[in-house]
Formats: sequence, C-alpha cells, structure tokens
Amino acid sequence: MQYYMIFHLTLSTRFFRWARLAAPLGIAFLMVSSTIFVKAQDTEERIVTNISLVQLNVGVVDRQGRAVTSLARDDFVVYEDGVKQSIQQFETVDAPFSLVLLLDMSGSTINFRQQLKLASQRFLDALGPEDRVAVVQFNAKIKSLAGFSTDRKKSAYAIEIAEGAGETHFYAALKYALNELEKEGKRRKAVVVLTDGLDTQLRKADRDTVARAQTDEEALAAIKPEASAELNSVLAGADRQGVTIYPLALPSGDPKRLPIPGPDITGIYSAARARLQTLAVRTGGRLNEINRLDNMARLYAEVAADLRTLYTVAYRAPADRPRGKWHEIRIEVAHPELIARTKPGYYGR
Repeated sequence: MQYYMIFHLTLSTRFFRWARLAAPLGIAFLMVSSTIFVKAQDTEERIVTNISLVQLNVGVVDRQGRAVTSLARDDFVVYEDGVKQSIQQFETVDAPFSLVLLLDMSGSTINFRQQLKLASQRFLDALGPEDRVAVVQFNAKIKSLAGFSTDRKKSAYAIEIAEGAGETHFYAALKYALNELEKEGKRRKAVVVLTDGLDTQLRKADRDTVARAQTDEEALAAIKPEASAELNSVLAGADRQGVTIYPLALPSGDPKRLPIPGPDITGIYSAARARLQTLAVRTGGRLNEINRLDNMARLYAEVAADLRTLYTVAYRAPADRPRGKWHEIRIEVAHPELIARTKPGYYGR
C-alpha cells in the first residue's frame, strides 16, 4: 500500500512574527500530568509537556481543496520522530464538539455589535446537532451568558443579550473558557473567539517595551509576542485538554489599518495579531482575519465547517522518547491524491 506524506511546519520566533499564512488544522495534546515552561536559548518560551496520549485533529482534502470525510482508521498512519506509532483511538468527523463561543464586548467592538451578533447566531445554525455550546462575553469582566447546551435558541438568546464596553481582558477570558471546557470530560473541544486581540494588560507591557523604538523595525524586533507568559499559560491549558482555538480577528486590531501609524502603535498591534496567529497554529486551529464586516458571517460558517471535517487520531507517546526536545509528527494517508494537515509535533518531557 502506498502512503502519501503530507505536511510540515516549522515553529519559530521569526515565523510567528512575520507569518500571515492561514494555520493548518492540528494536533491537540491530552495530558496526564502538569505542564511547565522552559526558557530556550533563543529566548523562546517553549511549552514542555508530559504527554501520555497524543491526540491529533486532522483535516483531509483532495487536490481541489474539498474536504474528505469518509476515511477510516486504517487510512491513517502516524509517525513520531520517524517511527510508526500504533493508533489507540480514532473518531470520525461526526464526533461532536463542546465549544465555547467567546464574544469580545470591550469598547473596541461597540461600532459593529449588530453585525457581530448576527454572525454569531448564524454560526450556531452551522454546527452539528450534538455540538454543545457555551456563550461567554468578556471586557474588563468575564461573564457566562449560557452554559453548555444543544439548545440553539438558548445560545442565540445569550448572544442577543451580550453587551458591555471598557477594557479587553482577552487572555483571562481564554483561561475562563478552558476551565469551563474542563467540565465537559473527554469530548472534543474548541474555543471560537471574536476579538481584535488587543489584551489591555499585554498592550501596556508592549507599550513599555517599545517606548524607545524609533522605527517600525525596531519596535517589531523589541517585542517577542510568542514569549508572553499569558499566552503560554493559555497554550498549556489548551494542550492539557486537547482544545483547538479559532480566533476571528476583527479589523480594529489589524496592524495594516492603523489610522495614525507609528513605531509604538505598529509594534503593539503587530504583536497582538502575532499572538492570535500563535494561538491558532499551536492549538491546531486557524486564524481568520475579518477584512470586511460583511464577511464576518461567512468566516464564522467556515469555522463551523472546519469543525465538521476533523478526524481525531490518537496514539500513546513512546515512553523512552528523548526528553525536553521537539518531537516531529508526520501523518500519512493511504490515498496519494489526498492531502492531510495537522500540526508538526510537540516538546516532550
């Protein structure tokens, strides 16, 4: 039987700072012990994880980019560091998700609340009937508007009553969402978040970092967005449960659309957008940039469609694998005309 090798992506500081490519679908980690941070020599904050079961969320398309949803366990082969692994668990694309719909109700979203709510409600209509949804809003405070449920009317009403203004406590909201998802047991899990990504606390820290920058280049070099402790804390929590994060990035946070650009503002906005990209890539989601408000509903629908085309493939990590190093993952499918996408690996400990 012939196997077709697919995808590899290098994670690096330079990639996250400059990449504008859409993130591939990816791997999630189910862990049996804690996660710690290790400072790498190149100043990256690497998440080093004790992993027993490695869970891969895999999307498969044909040469025309059309999703393929009829594959079985025997159609997949997984390699870690070049060594074939035994698939322990497999779920088809029909397996339901538990997901948190996070709504940014800070001051920066006031001018397009109606479009935001309508698009979010259309997103509910595109989900599978057994997908359980919780609705959470955030600004300076985080508030649950509806718990996990398959009742779409309940979720739609929660979206309708969302309101607020003020600061953006984005990463605190993500941690809250992960805590809520932990109550959902072993179901597949995701967070879909509409935001500009400009977390108030990180924005203040970034402003201090770029205070002396004279050029855009100096500002971009000064901030290392992927080294943020808040970001890495969220990534660790997502890894522990196998949560995929889909950020929908509002145009109000786009560094290419700054009304009064300058080194400090360019650096702050670019760092915020790079962190959104990191959240998507690292957890196996995809960053969706909303360039026009009338595209918001379509992008929400695309995220729902992505969720319905994911397979779940899990294997047990080798007990004797080298610790504290990157472990490359490769997945192959038994049909050369198909292309599978997943994240490239993890740091083991």
